[in-house]
Amino acid sequence: MSVSRSVLVLGVVVCLVGVGFSASPGMDSPVPPILPKQFAGWEIQGTAQVSKDASAADPTNAALLKEYGFTDFEAATYKSDDGRTLKIRAARFADASDAFGAYTFYLQPEMAREEIGDQGASLNQRVLFYRGHILVEAVFSQLSAMSAAGLRELAGVLPRPGGNAGKLPPILAFMPHHGYEANTEKYAEGPLALGAIASPIPADLVDFSASPEVVMGEYSTPGGEATLMLIEYPTPALAAEHLRRIDAAHHAAQPQAGVAAVENVGPFFDKRTGPIVAIAAGPLSQSDAQTLLGAVNYEASVTWNENTYFDKKNNIANLLVNIILLCILVGAISLAAGVAFGGARVLLRRYFPGPVFGRSDQAEFISLDLAEPAPQRSSAHPPARTKTSNGS
Repeated sequence: MSVSRSVLVLGVVVCLVGVGFSASPGMDSPVPPILPKQFAGWEIQGTAQVSKDASAADPTNAALLKEYGFTDFEAATYKSDDGRTLKIRAARFADASDAFGAYTFYLQPEMAREEIGDQGASLNQRVLFYRGHILVEAVFSQLSAMSAAGLRELAGVLPRPGGNAGKLPPILAFMPHHGYEANTEKYAEGPLALGAIASPIPADLVDFSASPEVVMGEYSTPGGEATLMLIEYPTPALAAEHLRRIDAAHHAAQPQAGVAAVENVGPFFDKRTGPIVAIAAGPLSQSDAQTLLGAVNYEASVTWNENTYFDKKNNIANLLVNIILLCILVGAISLAAGVAFGGARVLLRRYFPGPVFGRSDQAEFISLDLAEPAPQRSSAHPPARTKTSNGS
């Protein structure tokens, strides 16, 4: 009894240890490095600087990077065969929305647009781009014709987020394109970012406790440059409530203590469309504001998530094939049954002739004689004989 109990205890311990080893890699799975050792003829010099402190990436805006979902940072210096150097600083965020927000924070209007990563821009030897949830700043010692191509190759080998973490915020699709000033789009998820992008309304009125998303942009109008601000709330009811607060603060005669007020940005127009509050501010006439706000329209889209079961069992093509095969099978069975039945009758008539399994070949049957009957001659009047005369 004691031996079996010891074996049972040992088995339980082994199972628990196995579960612990199998669970620990999933819990402490290492994060892949951001920067590669080499790419496009560039080779890393020394080792990369790695840090999970936002101050290492940007000491001045560390708190803002944390608000954007900063996770870790890498910096490295690369050297090419011709002696040129390239300094790269890469920050990883929780998802693509955070990386895009940080990209818009560092983006300057005077930068030129570059087709690098998901979005990119450059100014002299400095190139800024983001790819997925990683924001990259590259500074060349000297530019060449292949500098942009090399960074495109770098963007292709950067680690990518999985699932929905790689998707941009849907509110970006509602920003109008007509009249947009290049490189002025800004995205904010918190009060620090909102304060850094010169919002026309304060963070208290936006109310980030309700989990809104904010995007801003500059637009050229006949009256001058105007600011368009979109605030998307989780529900239309929250958007309507916050629009009433913004209108109340805008139309207040004078600011009250403890009550947020709208900034002095000139004429101010707003509207709500679905869960989005749109605000146009700046030197705008009413018609210009209506034109700008009229370009923002929310259309609810319904996604049908029910499984359509497009598999081998529920495919209509397979159903048609099975119906054809069933028809062929039924026809073959019918043909075989007919041959078997006819053959059995022939054999039974041959080996068991008689009234049961056979019948006479001269079997009588009822028939209808529909032919017209021939005329009959009477026997009382025999046919006349022809007399011949003999010549005398």
